Amino acid sequence: MARGQLTARDLVLHYLGRIAEIDKSGPTLNSILEVNPDALATADALDAERALHGPRGPMHGIPVVLKDNINTGDKMHTSAGSLALADSRAAEDAFIVRQLRAAGAIILGKSNMTEWANFMTENMPNGFSSRGGQVLNPYAPGQLDTGGSSSGSGAAVAANLTAVAIGTETSGSILSPSSQHNIVGIKPTLGLISRTGIIPIAHSQDTAGPMARTVRDAAILLGVMAGIDTTDPATMASVGRTTSDYTVFLDSEGLRGARIGVPREGFYTKLPEDKLALMNQALERMEALGAEIVDPVVIPSISEPWSIDVLIYEFKSDLNAYLSQLGPRASVHSLAEVIQFNEANAEVCLKHGQTLLVAAEKTSGTLTDKEYIEARARDLYFATSAGIDFVMKEHRLDALVFPSNWGASLPAKAGYPSITVPGGFAAGNGEPVGVTFSGLAYSEPTLLRLAYAFEQATNHRRAPQLEL
Repeated sequence: MARGQLTARDLVLHYLGRIAEIDKSGPTLNSILEVNPDALATADALDAERALHGPRGPMHGIPVVLKDNINTGDKMHTSAGSLALADSRAAEDAFIVRQLRAAGAIILGKSNMTEWANFMTENMPNGFSSRGGQVLNPYAPGQLDTGGSSSGSGAAVAANLTAVAIGTETSGSILSPSSQHNIVGIKPTLGLISRTGIIPIAHSQDTAGPMARTVRDAAILLGVMAGIDTTDPATMASVGRTTSDYTVFLDSEGLRGARIGVPREGFYTKLPEDKLALMNQALERMEALGAEIVDPVVIPSISEPWSIDVLIYEFKSDLNAYLSQLGPRASVHSLAEVIQFNEANAEVCLKHGQTLLVAAEKTSGTLTDKEYIEARARDLYFATSAGIDFVMKEHRLDALVFPSNWGASLPAKAGYPSITVPGGFAAGNGEPVGVTFSGLAYSEPTLLRLAYAFEQATNHRRAPQLEL
């Protein structure tokens, strides 16, 4: 683009062509819910701006796909994959969407996702929504799991239907689909990125994050997304702890001298042999690159009983707050109305049930419940003081390394960051495996340094071979 050999218009047309050829026909990946009708016009405007004034930055003219729970104040809908919100249009952009547009990014479309971010029922398949149907994994459509719930974003990036995408995570919903699609995913520190204008599950764990084919692209996107939002109090804690350019931390020698902890118990011990072999190879490669591997380390709280109680209680409060702000075009304005809508349209809306929605509706919605307060305190203690904080301090670690998203819930409950990068393909069925680095709050610079060094040394990323 800098040399004038490619325009933003060229890029948008290229991706629209691939969406038509791969996503809506051929293998029919079903990862894109809708395309932004203004994408080409926006590309033309950004091309003209580049010619007159130069680029705004590295995201100028770059197409981005958003998970369908992120508000856009344009002609597209925001539905979280639910038919109950299929006609809902947000009044304004989410904070991170404003950041993206200001950086010159083109919002290409909305991606399909596990309905209600996989907080509708225990039996919901990853990547399924009543509005959009089933997302397929391009590495083996219909055979391999897509991961959830940012499944469409993962498939779209992997299949080159977009340059980059945005996912959201409460507990594994960026790390899981990124690992399953052989791409890079960053689950940031809670508060690094604003949640304003994103359909929620639980404020104590929710965050958006980048999904890309390379660590560099993910780092660029993270810098654009990060920022202080006065309407999201969690971001105020990140004052002075963020940067607009995370690429400065990328170092191909970044593993040299790093201390990496391997929490075998509860994570590696349950892996199939072929995936365990890949992880052991990854650890050996890190050691060869100069890292000191502390293997094993024991997380004291690993045997504690974990629950989703905090999410059950926060979901009603947070979702009702979001739905109450929707305009008259929306069919529902509360969790109770969502449940009623689904019951009235059970044939299409309740193929897998709504047990989690019903459980959440039974709570007070005030967050005064004794069970909620105790569950939140328990989660924080076991995830931090008796969890990540303890083991990181005990062994003076720079990061913990987990297989794919197997350790996602621990940093998620703590509000700590993780980054997953391609680690190869399982020998059995060819399923992609991710190598995930996790650390303490605001350790994104360290995690990016480690992930980049591993990525550059291994080059495990491989495009899917799709039959058209």
